[in-house]
Amino acid sequence: MFRSVARIPTQFRNVLSVSKVCPRNQHSCGLKYSTAAAERKKFYQDVSISQGEGGLYEINLDRRKLKTPGGKLFTVPNEALAIAVATEWDAQRDTLKFYTMHLTTLCNTALDNPTQRNKEQMINAALKFLETDTVCYRVDEPYGLVELQRNEWDPVLHWIENRYNVTIGSSSSILGPEIPEATKDTFQQHLNSYNIWSLTGLEYVITQLKSVVLSLGMIDRHLSVEQAVLLSRLEEEYQIRSWGNVEWAHDYDMYELRARTAAGALFVHLSSESSTVKRKLLQD
Repeated sequence: MFRSVARIPTQFRNVLSVSKVCPRNQHSCGLKYSTAAAERKKFYQDVSISQGEGGLYEINLDRRKLKTPGGKLFTVPNEALAIAVATEWDAQRDTLKFYTMHLTTLCNTALDNPTQRNKEQMINAALKFLETDTVCYRVDEPYGLVELQRNEWDPVLHWIENRYNVTIGSSSSILGPEIPEATKDTFQQHLNSYNIWSLTGLEYVITQLKSVVLSLGMIDRHLSVEQAVLLSRLEEEYQIRSWGNVEWAHDYDMYELRARTAAGALFVHLSSESSTVKRKLLQD
């Protein structure tokens, strides 16, 4: 039982992820990356956090110190993120559902950097999505979808252009709009202000939504998680309203995407926090 759990904002609860846990010995617990939705019987009772060398925070499962898939000691830069990760572990019941632990996986990625990328490479990878941004690609027909895209996407597009003083535009061409170099430079400078941990979370969100515009709109709190996810699925939702859907499958996909997106956004905010919990952020 984790006895010092702070309250996480409602819009960021129930975040999910994929990872696999393997105890190495009685003092540590290492994790292995996994693409499978693996489960395992719970092997610990108490979850706690402690502050170690350099002011970094560690996660303890009973007497085991959590480790990353690469064998590093699992440490996070501040108390807020440590509490959020510990809450994921504490939320597990008799069976560990590793696919419900997105924050843990994002921390592992930031710590191990399995693709061995530097900050510039991470920024370039994130900005690649700007060239194929969801809200920039429009359809010519049917008229109903054309209107829906215009009414729902244009306000967000105008907001981000004004917010960052850039030009992005939209197009119904298969090639999409031609993004000015000045716009790319502006976003590159902006993303360069993020630390490696926050960039890890932001890139994850962008990958989920297939949109730099929607991701920054959500990170900047212009959009809620629900709004950003719905806007990223606008064409799919239109088709569902027109032709119907398999209800359980649609709902599952929607909730999964919301959970992953919320996890990434929460990770960005918490990895940018100071070394102590900011009570204002952790209140509903």
